[in-house]
Amino acid sequence: MTSTLGNVTPYLVILVIVATLGPLQFGFHLAELNAPQDVITCQQKKAASGFKDKLMSLASKGGSAASLDCIPMSPASFAAISAIFTAGGLIGALAAGPLTSRRGRRLPMQLTAALYLLGSVIETFAASVPVMILARSLTGMGAGASTVIVPLYISEVAPPAKRGFFGAFTQISINVGILFTQTLGYFLSHDSAWRWIFGTGVIIAVAQAFGLVIIPESPSWLANVKGDAAHARRALQRIRGKHINIDEEVEAWGAGDGKPPGERERLLPEDDGGVAETGTGLLSPSAASARSQKAHLGFVQVVSDPLYRPAIVAVVGIMFAQQLCGINSIIMYSVSLLKDLLPISSAVLTIVISIINLGITIAASPLPDRLGRKTCLLTSIIGQGSSSLALALSIMFGFKILSAVTVLLFVAFFAVGLGPVPFIMASELVGPEAVGATQSWALGASYIATFLVAYLFPIVNEALNKALGGAGWVYFIFTGFALLWTIFITRNVPETNGKRDADEVWGRARRTD
Repeated sequence: MTSTLGNVTPYLVILVIVATLGPLQFGFHLAELNAPQDVITCQQKKAASGFKDKLMSLASKGGSAASLDCIPMSPASFAAISAIFTAGGLIGALAAGPLTSRRGRRLPMQLTAALYLLGSVIETFAASVPVMILARSLTGMGAGASTVIVPLYISEVAPPAKRGFFGAFTQISINVGILFTQTLGYFLSHDSAWRWIFGTGVIIAVAQAFGLVIIPESPSWLANVKGDAAHARRALQRIRGKHINIDEEVEAWGAGDGKPPGERERLLPEDDGGVAETGTGLLSPSAASARSQKAHLGFVQVVSDPLYRPAIVAVVGIMFAQQLCGINSIIMYSVSLLKDLLPISSAVLTIVISIINLGITIAASPLPDRLGRKTCLLTSIIGQGSSSLALALSIMFGFKILSAVTVLLFVAFFAVGLGPVPFIMASELVGPEAVGATQSWALGASYIATFLVAYLFPIVNEALNKALGGAGWVYFIFTGFALLWTIFITRNVPETNGKRDADEVWGRARRTD
């Protein structure tokens, strides 16, 4: 870790921290209903152990809805509140790609902060199911957009040799958010104190909004889309440090090097329109038009273009593999799955699993740059498939301790590759002109796959257990999926580590447009 962080400026670290507050809130809101579910839905009212909800007391004086200790609702209503977050995420992910391509990375991140803030405020004072659904849909849209924009932004500000390491911070921040909200839930799941969980989301959103004021626009976007290579070069130099040579990175932009006028324009031929590209980074009309067309490839355009279709197939497959290998069967249903396996409360058990997931993700963050993206993906999938097989057999034969250990291995293998790497790959498999739309395809696939596992796992698990007798049969399905995705990634996903751009990744002649 120390060697990986060598030559990294404090300014870059600040940028990554601020940017990853978006994915952190994704994890935070994803898990915020887990611990306080029974209290929120009026099924249980745990006595407060000396913790006074001051905000709710003040609100209750005016008869505010916030004075309610719970919101009466049926299991179906609670399921709707939970599921709407995923639906909002899908909308946010699909909308973020085109917006990011056209308006840059900074403005869309600011919009996600606004969505998080508004949704969290509404959640904190909600007194009915429809209001909670509205709030969760807003935070879901912010989450979906964040998981498209932030990995892209990080890949464009991180040094090329360290993109895998910094790319892992998207998944790390999601895990931090999950662990944070589950810990809050352990202490605040009583009376009306659970509203402080949602109130904490307001604080995080405000911190993100203020932090985004100081971060710059992506240098790559400034050069390749806006055509302002001089501005892009200054921004990149500040991120890398005054004494770092950035010429190789600037050359990869293909939009001018941003050097002073006169130094380049003597060397550049005139284009077909008779206007040379100048050192100011401004493109000639014909070149600017061509680049603008390339820069704004839409959601449908990238999949219909044979040049980009293999990348879309690859990223969609990776995202489906991330979910269909079964991680959310553990993250979302570990309480019921393991409640009889260990002498520990379900809330504490959930926190332990989150700690392990976070710890392994941090420890493994240098691996994508050292071993390669594809190697980490295959290691992760094979490890999860083996763990699924062992978990199925241990549950069937009643080896309780082995079942618990296997679950921890299952989560650990996920953290090695399938957790962080998919967020890196989408930005490396295509050029800047298609990366926004590709990220939308990737995250759209992720949210669809997440919904499928979240909704179908308990149904399929119960059906198989009744039909075949015993328990654990569903993990044979996840073992089969692991074998399927191992074959898919071996055949369809190229290695991107150490490659200069998407053309080199796919073995194409480098484009000059």
